[in-house]
Amino acid sequence: MIGRRFGDTIWLSITRGNVHLSRLTGAAKPASAHSTEGKLRCDFDDGQLTANASAYGFACFGRPYAAMVPARILIVEDDVPIGRGLRQVLEDQGHQVVWVRSGSDALAEAQGEQHDLVLLDLGLPDIDGVDVCRGIRRNDPGTTIVMLTARVAEIDVVVGLDAGADDYVTKPFRVAELAARVRAHLRRRETARGSAVELRVGDIRLHQDARRVWLGSTEIALRVKEFDLLAMLMSEAGRVVTRERIMSEVWDEHWFGSTKTLDMHISALRRKLGDPADEPVRITTLRGVGYRFEQP
Repeated sequence: MIGRRFGDTIWLSITRGNVHLSRLTGAAKPASAHSTEGKLRCDFDDGQLTANASAYGFACFGRPYAAMVPARILIVEDDVPIGRGLRQVLEDQGHQVVWVRSGSDALAEAQGEQHDLVLLDLGLPDIDGVDVCRGIRRNDPGTTIVMLTARVAEIDVVVGLDAGADDYVTKPFRVAELAARVRAHLRRRETARGSAVELRVGDIRLHQDARRVWLGSTEIALRVKEFDLLAMLMSEAGRVVTRERIMSEVWDEHWFGSTKTLDMHISALRRKLGDPADEPVRITTLRGVGYRFEQP
């Protein structure tokens, strides 16, 4: 459960009658927390917060988080505290969660079951996470894969995205940020399932319902975020789409991190659409503003 108190983000979880609370941002530290008759009260050094606990979120100052459609999520993480914490967070939000601690177990799970979303640590003890990512993508092309990595070099991120990942979060990460990204990815999946729009711009054709893209008569394989980004740009063909709007609508309205992932996805799209990186003709960059998908 996630809430906000005057801009300060707090993590709240009620399990078996116990209240678990940790302040993620903000200077004040919690002094105590307790639950009474469904009411959660958290006393801080600088004041008091009262919130109503519920199954999928909690109402904070009358602004509840909307309940998510339950999803099947696979966590691949060998660090026990991180894996256990992520599982608890996602189960508290109503999702069905499977947690494995090795690459071999992840590949076995992916072969046996389909998942809506995978949280994948790249630093696994037995198999490199990039190879695990490729294996999961082969078995389940439609799943969303979010990398969890301590590798901060740009080349490592690019390799992971090229292996089939849709997004990445660098360690150490904030639980609130990761939870927001999970919600955003799952919302996009639900929206895509209900859409039946076909977009055509020049020789590019995009089916939103089937999530398929053709360049002329050749079908192009796109990752989840690449598809969402292309669909947005094509729907606004000829008009500039700001970086802020893209991050808000394709990723999440509460995006916390760097926008470097957007640049990497644009580069990947250009490459797959045959758009020269030095002189692109399909996707134009307006530095400091955003991007424009050009009409033929």
